[in-house]
Amino acid sequence: MANNTADHPPGNSVTEIDQDGDFGITMMQLRDLMELRSGEAVSKIAECYGDVQGICRRLKTSPIEGLSANPTDLEKRYTAFGKNFIPPKKPKTFLQLVWEALQDVTLIILEVAAIISLGLSFYHPQGEGKDNCGQASGGVEDEGEAQAGWIEGAAILFSVIIVVLVTAFNDWSKEKQFRGLQSRIEKEQKFTVIRKGQVIQISVAEIVVGDIAQIKYGDLLPADGILIQGNDLKIDESSLTGESDHVRKSLEKDPMLLSGTHVMEGSGRMVVTAVGLNSQTGIIVTLLGATGEDEEKKVKKAKTQDGIALEIQPLKSEEGAESEEKEEKEKKKVNVTKKEKSVLQGKLTRLAVQIGKAGLIMSAVTVIILILYFVIDTFGVQGRKWTAECTPVYIQYFVKFFIIGVTVLVVAVPEGLPLAVTISLAYSVKKMMKDNNLVRHLDACETMGNATAICSDKTGTLTMNRMTVVQAYIGDTHYKNVPEPEAINPETLELLVNSISINSAYTTKIMPPEMEGGLPRHVGNKTECSLLGLVLDLKRDYQPIRDEIPEEKLYKVYTFNSSRKSMSTVLKNATGPGFRMYSKGASEIILRKCSHILDASGQPRAFKAKDRDEMVRKVIEPMACDGLRTICVAMRYFTTEPDWDNEAEILNDLTCICVVGIEDPVRHEVPEAIAKCQRAGITVRMVTGDNINTARAIATKCGILQPGEDFLCMEGKDFNQQIRNDKGEVEQERLDKVWPKLRVLARSSPTDKHTLVKGIIDSTVGETRQVVAVTGDGTNDGPALKKADVGFAMGIAGTDVAKEASDIILTDDNFTSIVKAVMWGRNVYDSISKFLQFQLTVNVVAVIVAFTGACITQDSPLKAVQMLWVNLIMDTLASLALATEPPTESLLLRKPYGRNKPLISRTMMKNILGHAVYQLVITFTLLFAGEKLFNIDNGRNAPLHSPPSEHYTIIFNVFVMMQLFNEINARKIHGERNVFEGIYRNPIFCSVVLGTFVLQIIIVQFGGKPFSCTALTIDQWLWCVFIGVGELLWGQLISAIPTHHLKFLKEAGHGIPKDQFSEEVLTEGADEIDHAEMELRRGQILWFRGLNRIQTQIKVVNAFRSSLYEGLEKPESRSSIHNFMSHPEFVPLSEEEPHVFQIDVNSV
Repeated sequence: MANNTADHPPGNSVTEIDQDGDFGITMMQLRDLMELRSGEAVSKIAECYGDVQGICRRLKTSPIEGLSANPTDLEKRYTAFGKNFIPPKKPKTFLQLVWEALQDVTLIILEVAAIISLGLSFYHPQGEGKDNCGQASGGVEDEGEAQAGWIEGAAILFSVIIVVLVTAFNDWSKEKQFRGLQSRIEKEQKFTVIRKGQVIQISVAEIVVGDIAQIKYGDLLPADGILIQGNDLKIDESSLTGESDHVRKSLEKDPMLLSGTHVMEGSGRMVVTAVGLNSQTGIIVTLLGATGEDEEKKVKKAKTQDGIALEIQPLKSEEGAESEEKEEKEKKKVNVTKKEKSVLQGKLTRLAVQIGKAGLIMSAVTVIILILYFVIDTFGVQGRKWTAECTPVYIQYFVKFFIIGVTVLVVAVPEGLPLAVTISLAYSVKKMMKDNNLVRHLDACETMGNATAICSDKTGTLTMNRMTVVQAYIGDTHYKNVPEPEAINPETLELLVNSISINSAYTTKIMPPEMEGGLPRHVGNKTECSLLGLVLDLKRDYQPIRDEIPEEKLYKVYTFNSSRKSMSTVLKNATGPGFRMYSKGASEIILRKCSHILDASGQPRAFKAKDRDEMVRKVIEPMACDGLRTICVAMRYFTTEPDWDNEAEILNDLTCICVVGIEDPVRHEVPEAIAKCQRAGITVRMVTGDNINTARAIATKCGILQPGEDFLCMEGKDFNQQIRNDKGEVEQERLDKVWPKLRVLARSSPTDKHTLVKGIIDSTVGETRQVVAVTGDGTNDGPALKKADVGFAMGIAGTDVAKEASDIILTDDNFTSIVKAVMWGRNVYDSISKFLQFQLTVNVVAVIVAFTGACITQDSPLKAVQMLWVNLIMDTLASLALATEPPTESLLLRKPYGRNKPLISRTMMKNILGHAVYQLVITFTLLFAGEKLFNIDNGRNAPLHSPPSEHYTIIFNVFVMMQLFNEINARKIHGERNVFEGIYRNPIFCSVVLGTFVLQIIIVQFGGKPFSCTALTIDQWLWCVFIGVGELLWGQLISAIPTHHLKFLKEAGHGIPKDQFSEEVLTEGADEIDHAEMELRRGQILWFRGLNRIQTQIKVVNAFRSSLYEGLEKPESRSSIHNFMSHPEFVPLSEEEPHVFQIDVNSV
């Protein structure tokens, strides 16, 4: 494809525009033009505008100089053609969110319960208080107390208002945070345009119609445009069309470039013709936003992609979701979302279901015992008959028993779990930003803690990506340092300088240092920068050569890609017929294509196979063993025009000019970071496109390869030979023999990288399935990044395509940031375990106390409002305190937990049961002998609305004190003795514990009747605190018991066993994915039904509990459960579990 270089109009001027008052083409004409494809578009442009230059003239722009950057001109373009901004969907107002929160079924039940409760308080049945209806303990109200009955109903309504406001506020703040992150990513995305003849980078939102944009490999196009000049340009249009084949773009065949598509190969320049809502992506957004149903689907789709909200797209907030929605409609699943969901969420869900079942059984038993006790006592022992006038009284009794049972269930269900997960992840993600990890998917943060393998790139991640030429082989001489220009033959020097200057992207430059005395700034491809640096070291300048031969004069460019591993540029000879071609690339690949080499006098001499072998042995291998990347620069003359599409023939018969050795020093901090990974049980593998000797040398410097260890270093070619069968198919059995020992994969293609990652993930060798993290920066790394459990894209060197396929973006491109991510991931896991250890202790004790108390005294020792307060401590405040523990280096001293490691280990179970025993013994001692110990009145069997007793206040206070001190014990989950270690590093924990203590004093001393408390004396307070401190001493006693002796203790919260891996986890390819996603959806629907039923149960429980007791509904509970439900990432469980929910609900 020859570059089209028609006559160029001069750069536009503002006066010219003012005279015209308008542009020579309207927005609608451009929109219609951009809807055409390939041949149609070419003929339409030729028919209406002559050529692309004609469109440039009408848009008053110069293909060479670009726009004038005059503010008046830019403003006029904004007015005429719109801004390059796709407005996100309008955020819901606070009132809309309040209304949505009120639609919740469980809240409606609460409201109905409140109204019924209010009605009951003003309605006194005739049979009430009559002896012939029997009496249950605490069942009769006296005259004065009856008047206060309305408080219960009012309290429920008040709690509904609080729940609704808190939920709405949570949703509103979450949306605000997300939009903030979204706009930050949008602002950071820059694009290269030409204005006033200068190549500058501007924010994507500032691009206007008429701008001349430079496009290159890896770009995500921010607007629609028409190609002016292109070199070997191939575009991935799958995000718009669903077709996965790359589309070749050229002026003659298809010059139309569309926003939201990816540049997969080549480079070029385009004139921007449509921006924002007028671009093809914008039109789709408008269409999708037109109907509520589509909007609804879009939101659901987006939520499926990410735990919090829309998947973060680097271009525009809604765009990615829309384009994927379109794909879904066309049944072309090209960009596959993660198929397997978070390990931690799967374990938590299974655990929550197990606890829920246990709680349901306890509550059912409680209700049955209470009803049987009442029926036997009233109709059996007392021998009364059921009469019509007594029916309302009996019904009231049965409702009260049911409420007591439901209170037991509420205490059992760990409502704080989802809240703890959310807080822990949100806190970690925020802190990880400071550690140069921009997390795009919340669950990636936690998955990183389980990582067992990291497949890392070499350049830029393990090395500094500051490349410099340090050795060279020119004119039969191997220079160990860059030679002086006088030492090189002038003709050879001229060829070398021209070849490097022309045969590299013109966007690659070496700029002066930002600060005086600093290093020059490398802009663009770092390898090309090192070659341009060589030109400068040889006392020459590349810019005059580029000015003399601008990009328009380049006849043909074969851009670098992963299969070619070389770049070539063809120029037409200015003086006579024929062409000359400059090439550069990996030395062993280019040397294989060379038939001649320039000698010391600058004359070509024959270069045979034996010469090449000798050169490899004497020059290339020594360079590679020093850790240098070797690049060969070559050229070729053509007397007649060949078939440019026959690459094999074109890239042959070359003449070698020189071979250079490029040094990219290992980052100083990398060897230590890799040593930390190895100590932490994580295998680091290097996957690079470099020569095997270079790769081995760098891997040894980094510490990936240790002397004397039996590890494999392979080239991509050998790797494929070992893992593929005769038909060329990858066999998992063969791969399983290779990957455990493989440490370096050199000369690898992106396909090799994907094959390796997939092979490790799918492997069944070893105890647990491997969890693999992958780093990538190139467009072709996309599949491997998507396949990996956690994909890391480079923030500086990474292309937009790589960033979009990733889970975490490394803003500093540094391997040490991955180690930080591992620390944070493990910390999330430990934080959840700490919270579980604390909460389950409270749950076990509270359930047993409520159950036995209700069965023996027919009333719970802890009143509803007190339960709410305890719930608040063990849910919101504890999750805030324990989920925000900062990570420590000690997290890297243990092996990864793996997928099947239970959330609750034997040590944790020992702690939970051990502390539960202490708390139960204390509570029951106080309940049945407290009045004697403290010499106070007995509070048992008091009527329901009698004044609060000191006896029950002490029980409540001691219970809370024990939880408070046990919260400090819960900070350690591996049996450590010193529970106070590092406590001052977590100010949130300290403030929560102190804040809870102060609030407890206020509640006990001044809470009065609403909290069923009476003020205690200083002596009683000291005894309560003393018993609480006993928890710390008891904790020391428990940690002294060796866990391995307690074989009877069960672990809980396991992951999914290997044999239960569902099909969709292990499938790959479009057809299987469609099938897998359908299966996943079916599982999710059943799963959601089950979870929603549990949610409904909890709300019913809260409703009944509040209708009996005075008190407030805990604001966070609905919000936290709501968060739990809104995560579609939960792993669908086995088929039986949803059915259990159906039975449970009907029983309620």
